[in-house]
Amino acid sequence: MIIGIPKEIKAQENRVGGIPVTVELLTKAGHTVLVEHNAGAGSGFSDQDYAAAGAKIVDTAAEVYAKADMIYKVKEPLEPEYALLRENQIIFAYLHLAPDRKQTKALMDAKVSGVAFETVQLSNGSLPLLAPMSEVAGRIAPQIGAQLLQKINSGSGILLGGVPGVAPGHVVVIGAGTVGTGAARIAAGLGARVTVLDISVERLARIEELLAGQVETLMSNTANIAYAVQQADLLIGAVLVAGAKAPVLVTEAMVKTMRPGSAIVDIAIDQGGIAETIDHATSHQDPYYIKHGVVHYSVPNIPGAVPRTSTLALSNATAPYALKLANLGLEKAMKADPALFKGLNTYKGKLVCGAVAEAQGLACETAEL
Repeated sequence: MIIGIPKEIKAQENRVGGIPVTVELLTKAGHTVLVEHNAGAGSGFSDQDYAAAGAKIVDTAAEVYAKADMIYKVKEPLEPEYALLRENQIIFAYLHLAPDRKQTKALMDAKVSGVAFETVQLSNGSLPLLAPMSEVAGRIAPQIGAQLLQKINSGSGILLGGVPGVAPGHVVVIGAGTVGTGAARIAAGLGARVTVLDISVERLARIEELLAGQVETLMSNTANIAYAVQQADLLIGAVLVAGAKAPVLVTEAMVKTMRPGSAIVDIAIDQGGIAETIDHATSHQDPYYIKHGVVHYSVPNIPGAVPRTSTLALSNATAPYALKLANLGLEKAMKADPALFKGLNTYKGKLVCGAVAEAQGLACETAEL
């Protein structure tokens, strides 16, 4: 199989789909890997590194897309890339289709096989290709929030950890999964007062055990969310429903009760966001906006801010699946691995992911492999 690794074109996205070690793994298995010039530069990998691992360096994304049977990247194809897609091509990446009707249509029109990292799911319900980036996003969110609270960024001027004689800031995390646990751990480490909400008693018990004495927990319901939001200096949205749009849990009325200069970091923005006032995605170049006096941060590729760590972590997780797709081909790989089959979102012009279909009000068809 010919595998193509293009340079990411999303704003300030410096991650790359495959690293030289992954290229070596693929080429030793007999596959050809095409890497676009400077695709790995943002993560610290040179063209020479890729060439030494057995890759062929090509000048343009157009050449990568024109020749590759599988496109192995990080973020979803953007509009300039839609015209490059080819029928029966595999797109192996984070797709986040639920809130993105335009991309869904583009993949279906091109009749590509869209295999989404974020919906590959093991039998125990875990999401192995989403987990490493969830870890990164969760751990970096309190750092981002701490910066947003600085007066120079329109924040309230609160130091999350406080100082002797001055109370710390209050961080509220909605969601106690991988993202929320990481966020709570770092926020507590900074010295903040931390409250975590979730619908699962088991997850709340786990986070209390992990961070004994450092967090308080609440069941996630409308009343408790409203109470916690009002108290928050920093609100972190960390809710995920695999493949589906994130539920809107924080209403505009709740946001209006927050103190001026408070901040919201909505990590769920990839799937639409959990705050009603998060009405558009931002970017690393222009990361936040003010609404009702509250600083809103809604960058959809948060891990792209630390691309070296993120790329290495992501490649560790995706490489075995990329190799399986290359060795077996799409159909055989899907039949051999039920977890990978759950990653299939579009196939031969059909939408085959139930959660995405429900989010967009479209019919979900069967992938006849």
